[in-house]
Amino acid sequence: MRNVVLLSQNLRPAISSLRLVHSSTPLHWQRFENERHFEPGEDVMKRVWHGLTYDFRRWKRRFQEARKDAFKRRHPIAHMKHGTLDNEVFPYRAEIVIIGGGLTGSSTAFWLKERFRDEDFKVVVIENNDVFTKSSTMLSTGGITQQFSIPEFVDMSLFTTEFLRHAGEHLRILDSEQPDINFFPTGYLRFAKTEEEVEIMRSAWKTQIERGAKVQLLSRDELVQQYPYMNVDDILLASLGVENEGTIDTWQLLSAIREKNITLGVQYVKGEVEGFQFERHRASSEVHAFGDDATADANKLRAQRVSGVIVRPQMNDATARPIRAHLIVNAAGPWAGQVAKMAGIGKGSGLLAVPVPVQPRKRDVFVLFAPDVPADLPFIVDPSTGVFCRQSDCGQTFLVGRTPTKEEDAKRNHDNLEVDYDDFYQKIWPVLVDRVPGFQTAKVKSAWSGYQDINTFDDAPVIGEHPMYTNLHMMCGFGERGVMHSMAAARAYAERIFDGAYINVNLRKFDMRRIVKMDPIFEPCRL
Repeated sequence: MRNVVLLSQNLRPAISSLRLVHSSTPLHWQRFENERHFEPGEDVMKRVWHGLTYDFRRWKRRFQEARKDAFKRRHPIAHMKHGTLDNEVFPYRAEIVIIGGGLTGSSTAFWLKERFRDEDFKVVVIENNDVFTKSSTMLSTGGITQQFSIPEFVDMSLFTTEFLRHAGEHLRILDSEQPDINFFPTGYLRFAKTEEEVEIMRSAWKTQIERGAKVQLLSRDELVQQYPYMNVDDILLASLGVENEGTIDTWQLLSAIREKNITLGVQYVKGEVEGFQFERHRASSEVHAFGDDATADANKLRAQRVSGVIVRPQMNDATARPIRAHLIVNAAGPWAGQVAKMAGIGKGSGLLAVPVPVQPRKRDVFVLFAPDVPADLPFIVDPSTGVFCRQSDCGQTFLVGRTPTKEEDAKRNHDNLEVDYDDFYQKIWPVLVDRVPGFQTAKVKSAWSGYQDINTFDDAPVIGEHPMYTNLHMMCGFGERGVMHSMAAARAYAERIFDGAYINVNLRKFDMRRIVKMDPIFEPCRL
């Protein structure tokens, strides 16, 4: 007994000193998701028992976590996997399949997993590496502006700007450095040359101010005072973005989102979509051959739903295989219309006779070195000619191009991606020299051609489910506004899935109902 008392007296100072040190030992599953690794042939019975009881242990773990965390009690969210187990395995099922790994598709995957990080909620992104060199994300000029007349466009641009302002925090992975998207603040300067354009600009300016955008109207005298090196004799009114406008590096943004998605559990599959799987609705009966063929075919189309996609992996001698999914998002960008045709959209009758009017349209961008042009030149947009010009970072390097009219665009050969230098010397350079005489000594350093997903119906995006195939959602047709509106549209889609409705920005007007009713949305503020 005396020895026990002496031992307790000796340990008492050590125990009191340890009270100041607090440490939490991580559980075994927190160090690695796979609790036990079995070699082939090792303890078969124990391996089978481990696999059968894993779900019960996971449920118990989640219940214990939710008891200690108020946020997890309200949101069905689980811990992030520390090791991706099926990264190299071709998936056979998923909750949501996204067709297209560009900025629109990756942003959609990001917001879905950001809202619901459960490990059983599987999101698969299918991307075709063969078309990355032609995609709109890779070849975009990366401009962001709020100068639109449609309120939803202004709201989406404002959200994108606020997100990109803190993109380093949103897209940071654990303790690594924050990603840099190379944001270059510069205001858009739009011109109005006629009285009609002046009225459109004033009306759009009122909408922008009401939505919270910082846009300033400038008269001709104010333009001369602020930009003395610019010729503005033909300008009646101009609008300049004072805040929340500029350019970004779209490749850096896409890379950061993709890396973040992988840590959230999104699986990227390199493959090409070759078709869709369909299944009959449970409540509908099988179509019998009592009527004519056309009626039977129409009844069959109405009684089925999309149940998955057929993907050919990009590997040698690989055959196409299906991926079943509850929801499918068509974010294929310029090729969204072709993907929709694989589901029979635009080739049938009734609602299926209405196609998704998104087509790949060629756009040329030229890189100029203009040493005589001042470095404070804003992002110039001339709606009457379609010519735009922006700085490439700080200095005398500029990116210029031209958005053709619908008539000119219809006559172009969009299959030929060779740069049209005649268009630059005949229709772009004269406009630049007339506006800013310093461009007279500019030299073309390089140029490229790429595709943009243009909605040939009304130039507005197509966002929402198909009227017949309600689990097939469209997220395409953004055109020149892809960088500005992809992030906001992706967040709206996540709200629609998890909350049942659009919460922050109501995008209901951009679904396919307007195309079915031939009711186009007109946006006079061209980019």
